[in-house]
Amino acid sequence: MGGRPRGLADPNNQIASKLKALYTSVEQEAIPDTFLDLLEKLDQVEQSSRKPPG
Repeated sequence: MGGRPRGLADPNNQIASKLKALYTSVEQEAIPDTFLDLLEKLDQVEQSSRKPPG
């Protein structure tokens, strides 16, 4: 039926494979301590803003 080539020769498949590999490697990276500290501070501010004044 004509159209684009399939398999590894297809540029879209190559791009998709490389993006999946990149995503997987990023997903496995450790979260930096500074980012975790920032999230903790944000949680504390959020919790303190929910407390009723008293």
